[in-house]
Amino acid sequence: MNRWLAAALACMAAGAAGAQLLDFPEAEKRALLRHGPWPAPWAADPSNRASGHPQAVVLGERLFFDPRLSAGGKVLCATCHAPFRGWQDARARALGLAEFERNTPSLLNVRYNRWHGWDGAGDSLWAQSIRPILDAREMGGGTARAAALVRDDPDYACRYRQVFGAAPPAEDEALLAGIGKALAAYQETLVTGRSPFDDFRDALAAGDAAAAARYPLAAQRGARLFVGKGACNLCHIGPTFSNGEFHDVGVPFFNPDRSVDPGRHGGIRRLQANPFNLLGRHSDARGDTESVKTRHVSLEHRNFGEFKVPMLRNVAATAPYMHNGSLATLADVVRHYSELNIDRLHTDGESLLRPLRLTARESADLVAFLESLTERASALPPKRPVQPCRP
Repeated sequence: MNRWLAAALACMAAGAAGAQLLDFPEAEKRALLRHGPWPAPWAADPSNRASGHPQAVVLGERLFFDPRLSAGGKVLCATCHAPFRGWQDARARALGLAEFERNTPSLLNVRYNRWHGWDGAGDSLWAQSIRPILDAREMGGGTARAAALVRDDPDYACRYRQVFGAAPPAEDEALLAGIGKALAAYQETLVTGRSPFDDFRDALAAGDAAAAARYPLAAQRGARLFVGKGACNLCHIGPTFSNGEFHDVGVPFFNPDRSVDPGRHGGIRRLQANPFNLLGRHSDARGDTESVKTRHVSLEHRNFGEFKVPMLRNVAATAPYMHNGSLATLADVVRHYSELNIDRLHTDGESLLRPLRLTARESADLVAFLESLTERASALPPKRPVQPCRP
């Protein structure tokens, strides 16, 4: 046996001998198991008849990368949601035609959201997809411009007919709704793969101690902190690691120009005024099942300064963090919660947060756990060959 092979075998043996599984009490195991399995089940969006439609995915993908949707043809959806940057832009605040006051959220796993946007102003993925097209700071294309693009481009018009069973409508607003639905169908395909945590979680579920022990010890300790001392799972719960709701977490809501970002409070106002919400005529849902959340949402004072709990899958690849991109690294995020200033939180309503007062090792362990939520393989979808549309 040559010395290189002997050294490799010795290293493998040492690694196997060093594998260790912490003794997780049943309550901690149950808490960790709630974060799976992954991928999570998903059903088509009843409010969007293009949801899950293969031709809608193709149309949505082409629109996603088409700068003609923007004023002057300078910006496309992928300007802020770049595939090679985890479907965001790695900037503190989004930059389209002008700088926006909020951080660009990743589109990965966006199909699992209950509300969309940091303030929840979108009650469906297709409605949320329309907003940047209309916002003068983002794409600024406008309803008439977007409708004319699809109506006048023979390939787009053909694909629209394949998806919706009719030619693009003459009414611009109705056509813009269809554009949003095609964009949503494409974004629904952006789902993260499995992560080291998923293997650990499934090994715990199967009672396979040897497989679970392959999960790094620091990440195990971090997982214990996440569901224990940190109680992070009170908000970051379920397979996506988010309850999908809104909280004030002590991040200042002053914008760079010293104006105030009202967060969820402003989002509810925009949601209620939006002609594309689930209560409007453009929704394809039948009955009240899908729209009940929108019908019953109401403004409360505590909503001011609340922002949506983000999903944590692939979180290591989507820096910077928080609604305004004010925290550059995961270590900064952990430090924020460790040293939280509770005087900064609203005094009305229920407060779940307390300073965690983590030690240096605990902070490092929690970061190791968060890093383990990142998939092993790239989330880039396979490139689809573009074939001419045939009626």
